[in-house]
Amino acid sequence: MERASGENYSRLKRQVENNRLHTICTSGNCPNIGECWNAGTATFMILGDICTRACRFCNTKTGKPSPPDYGEPQRLAETIKTLQLKHCVITSVDRDDLPDGGAFFWTEVISTIKQIIPDITVEALIPDFDAKPDCLQMVINARPDVISHNVETVRRLTPVIRTRAKYERSLDVIRYISQNKIVAKSGFMLGLGEREPEIYETMDDLIQAGCRVLTLGQYLKPSPDHMEVVEYIPPERFENYKDAALRKGFEFVESSPLVRSSFHAERHVKA
Repeated sequence: MERASGENYSRLKRQVENNRLHTICTSGNCPNIGECWNAGTATFMILGDICTRACRFCNTKTGKPSPPDYGEPQRLAETIKTLQLKHCVITSVDRDDLPDGGAFFWTEVISTIKQIIPDITVEALIPDFDAKPDCLQMVINARPDVISHNVETVRRLTPVIRTRAKYERSLDVIRYISQNKIVAKSGFMLGLGEREPEIYETMDDLIQAGCRVLTLGQYLKPSPDHMEVVEYIPPERFENYKDAALRKGFEFVESSPLVRSSFHAERHVKA
């Protein structure tokens, strides 16, 4: 794991702070922040840094969010242009307080980025929007190159660690993305108490839903108040899961203890 320091890291940190932006890299306490930021890549988090949900694995703050900041799309696009990024990942907190879950704001962000930087590729790592087709379609119509939505864990553990979100609903989101001819991507954590057959079952469910890119990483407890780690999975088992996922038909698989959903995201556009 690369240390969170260096010239590019400092430059990106300054840009994010000066333009009043948020990243899931810091909000989610990502272990890859040093490597990614020094490589000039980051996952930007729109619609604030306060989530309306309180999932037991996530380090993002929960509570009552502020109203959307409609100056954010322009500031974000200008920041990405200044940083000379070729690929960007955008994610957001859940905004169940908004009638459309923030879907229209998503379209404003993606459209503004593509207008200011026409040759950039964009991954949208979206919430579930309660699987409402009209909300999902708004994001799809903005034509990001990849749309990602994480199932986070196996079916049995979903009610234990996720609030409001449902396993089948997440599969419905992936299915809708795939049916609209956009690269569909998802991921889940290991070490929460899942059993090996459940891992393969989740892979099968995602493949059948049209998912083409998969990420697998070790769950790490972000604070004393979060879900306990049940097991630390050794790297060789992650390699075995990667091999199995590729055999099942995934086109790209990132699988190792420190992998998070945006790790090597620039490669997944090719799926």
